[in-house]
Amino acid sequence: MLRLPSERSGVYVLGITVVGAAVVLYSAVDLVRHPVGIGWLILVLLTVVSGWAMLRIPSMPISFSISDIFNIVAALLFGPSAGAISAALDGLVVTSRFAHSQRTLDRVLFNMAAPTIATWAAAQVFFALGGGRSPVEGPLALVKLLGFLIVFGAIDFGLNSGLVATAVSFERRLPAFAIWREHFADMWITYFGGIFGAMLLMVLSRFHTLDILVLLVPLPVILYVTFRHAIGRAEDQLDHLAKVNRVYVAAIEALAHAVDAKDQVTHDHTRRVQDQTLRLARALHVGESDLQAINAAALLHDVGKLAIPEHILNKPGRLTPAEFEIMKRHAAIGADILSVIGLPFAVAPIVRHHHESWDGTGYQDGIAGEAIPVGSRILAVVDCFDALTSDRPYRPRMETDEALRIIGERRGNMYDPGVVDAFFLMHAQPAAAPVAAAPLAAAAPISAAPTPQPAADDREDLEFQAAFELGRGLASASALSAFGEMLWNQSRRHIPASAFVLYTYDEVSDAIVAAYQGGDMEARHETRIPLGERLSGWVAATGQTALNSDARLDCEESARERSTLRTALVVPITVDGRCAGVLSFYAERPEAFNEIHRRFVERVSRLIWEMMAALSGSETPRRQGVPQ
Repeated sequence: MLRLPSERSGVYVLGITVVGAAVVLYSAVDLVRHPVGIGWLILVLLTVVSGWAMLRIPSMPISFSISDIFNIVAALLFGPSAGAISAALDGLVVTSRFAHSQRTLDRVLFNMAAPTIATWAAAQVFFALGGGRSPVEGPLALVKLLGFLIVFGAIDFGLNSGLVATAVSFERRLPAFAIWREHFADMWITYFGGIFGAMLLMVLSRFHTLDILVLLVPLPVILYVTFRHAIGRAEDQLDHLAKVNRVYVAAIEALAHAVDAKDQVTHDHTRRVQDQTLRLARALHVGESDLQAINAAALLHDVGKLAIPEHILNKPGRLTPAEFEIMKRHAAIGADILSVIGLPFAVAPIVRHHHESWDGTGYQDGIAGEAIPVGSRILAVVDCFDALTSDRPYRPRMETDEALRIIGERRGNMYDPGVVDAFFLMHAQPAAAPVAAAPLAAAAPISAAPTPQPAADDREDLEFQAAFELGRGLASASALSAFGEMLWNQSRRHIPASAFVLYTYDEVSDAIVAAYQGGDMEARHETRIPLGERLSGWVAATGQTALNSDARLDCEESARERSTLRTALVVPITVDGRCAGVLSFYAERPEAFNEIHRRFVERVSRLIWEMMAALSGSETPRRQGVPQ
C-alpha cells in the first residue's frame, strides 16, 4: 500500500477511486444476489485480522502481512465479487495503520480501490480461462491450476503495483516504469507466495471447504506469533549492534580528538576536511561503501601524527629535510594503526595514500593515476585546500581565490583532474586548465630556500665582533626600556631586520609580554601572547629558534593584511631550561635571515639574560616583563 499525497495527481486518483467504487458496488450487488456462504465470511475475518496484525521489518521501511493469501483464496474459491470485497476491506485495514496525518480521504479511498480493481480483474481472467469454474478436477488439473494461478498472480501484481506506481509518477514527475522498477519490482515474490498458498487451499477445498477453513484458522495465529518473536529477537540484535556501532564511532571520534589535541596548529582541520570530502565524494557519485570508507578516512587521515614528535609537528617554521622525512611517516603509521583496528570499510589504504600524487611523485609508495584509491584522490584535494586556507606556523591563511588558483595549477600533476574539476564546480569556480609547471610535491611548502652566506673565514670574526659590541652597549642600560632600545639599535647594524620586539615572560599569566618594540611597527604585533601560541609564543614554549617563519603570525589578526613584514627570526631567552623571554626580529623581504644571523642572536640571548633579569627585577618586583 502507498501513502499517497494528493497534490498533482487528483484527477488520476479520482478516476481510480470511481472505478474501484463501481467494482465494489457491483460486487456487493452480486453477492446479495448470489450468496457464497459462511466460508467466505471466515476468509474475510482472516483477511481483516491478518491485515491488522501487520509486522514491520526493524530499521527498514518495509512491512508485511499474510492477508494477500486470503484475498486470493476468496477470489478463486468464491468468485471475483467475493475477492473484490475482501481486497477492499484489506485496503481499508492496512490504511488504518498509517499515521493520522497520512490518513486523508483520498489516500484511504485510493488504497482501497487499487487492490479491489486488481483482484477483481485477475479473478475474471482466471475464471474465463477455466470456463467459468475452478480447474481442480480432471486430467492434469494441478498443472492447469498452476498455470491459471500464475496468470492470476501476474495480472493482480501488475495492476496493483502499476496503479500505485503511476500515481507516484504523477506526484514526483518521474517515469512510471522507473518508479515501478525501483520500488515494486522485487515484491513479486510475495504475490506468488500467496498464489501457492491459495493453490494448496483450493486443492484441500475439494474435501469440505468449511472444515478446511476451520482447521486453517490457527495457521495465521501461529505464523504471526512466530514472526513476531523472530522480529523481536532481530530488534534486540539491532539494538545491540547500534550500541556497538556507537562505541565504534566514539572510538573514531576519540582518535580524531587526540590528533587535534596534539596538533595545535591544525585544530578542527579534520572536521572541516571530513565535511568537504563527503560533499565532494557525493558530487562524484561515489558508491555507498566507498562513501563510508571516505567518511572515516577523512576523520582519521592524520591519526599517524600521534607518533610524530611535537617539536616537529608544531614547528612554526620550515622543516629541514630530515624533519620532513619524519613527518612523511604519519601516513603509513596512520594506515598501520587503522589496519589493526579492523574497520568494516577499506579505510587504511585511503589514509596511506592520501599524499600520493597523480603523476607518481608523492608518498608513501609513489603510485600514480587511478592506482591511487579514489578516496585518497578526493581527500588530497580537500586536505590541501583546507591547509592553504588555514593559518600555519610558517604562513597565514590564504584567501579562497588564491587557494583555488594553486589547486588549479596542481591539476594533472599532483591531483586527479576529474576530482579538481568537481571541486571547482562545488565551489562555483571554473576549473583551471593544466599548466606546464613542475609538480609541486608535498615537501615544497616546508623546504627552506638557500640563503647566500658570507665566506666561512669571515663568519666567526663577524659574530664575535658584533656580540662584543652589543654586550658593551647593553652594559650601560639602566632600565628595561632602555635595554630593549639599546639591543635593537646595536642589533640592526648586523641583522637585516625592519622591526623588533623584546618579549619577557610573565609567570602570573603564563604569557610573554612585549617589553620593548622598535622599528616599523605599523601593523601592530600582539603585546601579550599566551605561552605556546602564535610564533613567538611557540618559540618561548619549546625553546627552539624559528628561522624565516612568517612574521605576520605575530600580528594582531585584524592587522595582518596591511603588514609589510614577511620574515621572522625568533630566538628564545632561557635559563636552566626555563623561559625568560624572546627576541623577535622581523624583515620585509622573504628569507631575509641566514645561519649567521641565527647564531649571532642566539649568542646574544645567552649574554643578556643576567642583565635583563636584574633590570626586570628592580623595576617590577612582583610581575616580570611589564612594558615600560
